[in-house]
Amino acid sequence: MTDPLLQVDRLQTHFETYSRPVKAVDGVSLSLRSGEVLGLVGESGSGKSVTGFSIMGLVDHPGRVVGGSIRFDGQELVGLAGEQLRRYRGRRISMIFQDPMMTLNPVLRIDTQMVETLQAHQDISRAAAVQRCRESLTMVGISAPEARLRNYPHQLSGGMRQRVAIAIALLNDPELIIADEPTTALDVTIQAQILAEVQRLVEQKGVAMMLITHDLSVVAGLADRIAVMYAGRIVEQGPSDAVISAPRHPYTAGLIASVPSRNQRRQRLRQIPGMTPSMTHLPEGCPFHPRCPKAQDLCRSEPEDSWQGNRSWRCHFPVGKDESIWS
Repeated sequence: MTDPLLQVDRLQTHFETYSRPVKAVDGVSLSLRSGEVLGLVGESGSGKSVTGFSIMGLVDHPGRVVGGSIRFDGQELVGLAGEQLRRYRGRRISMIFQDPMMTLNPVLRIDTQMVETLQAHQDISRAAAVQRCRESLTMVGISAPEARLRNYPHQLSGGMRQRVAIAIALLNDPELIIADEPTTALDVTIQAQILAEVQRLVEQKGVAMMLITHDLSVVAGLADRIAVMYAGRIVEQGPSDAVISAPRHPYTAGLIASVPSRNQRRQRLRQIPGMTPSMTHLPEGCPFHPRCPKAQDLCRSEPEDSWQGNRSWRCHFPVGKDESIWS
């Protein structure tokens, strides 16, 4: 088996506040190989996006990576800055942001932004760069790419802007793509088209992808492995089929049980009670225990990761095979 392209080990990213640090990412460990798709799943506020930003070196003050390791193709990324980081970010590692306006400059035409993205990392003429931009826009389902290149971002719809952002991320043929809710702004038909293109890219070019999402249906159809986050921690990870068919952590089981397609008609949707805890005042021990139907006194102490083959879960009382706890 080949060595991981990306190896994250006990990553900690904190945001300083007046009262106490917010541990947005608290000891996250995961790995990703070339040609593999890892689905990073969890509710809003669980730390998924901050994990992606940390890998890209995009965490701004008052946030910072305070511990752990991020190794890409054997190179430690934690501590890199400036020109050293540019050798990787945008060229070998790219990110698709949830909000395309985080990617696009509102005062520059699309062709200017795309050509600059190519020329910043490759020795390429403007004519060749423009042709590559047309191909990339066509690949993500944009018709009349020549006309779109002459547009400013405000002249495009939200869905069109997101497709342009995806096209920019693909321009330099990266080895790793971190996709943060990449199809949120797209209609169902275009979502399917983009996800099919992403899957083709992974299979044909051996690109690794970290797909950050709360949509389990997307993960089930695309990801090879799933890592479930809650309150800044990975609470379960393993092969997609195994995690979805037989979740071990109660939180994972709750996410799966709440998917509408798994519920019977004319019955109320199942839901996990309560809300994600405040990251400034996490419960002691397992942060999920106030919402967990299996919680006992032992859950007030921190659980350790349990491993079974290539699967792990962090729970004192894991869900048993065929056990239903969210009925």
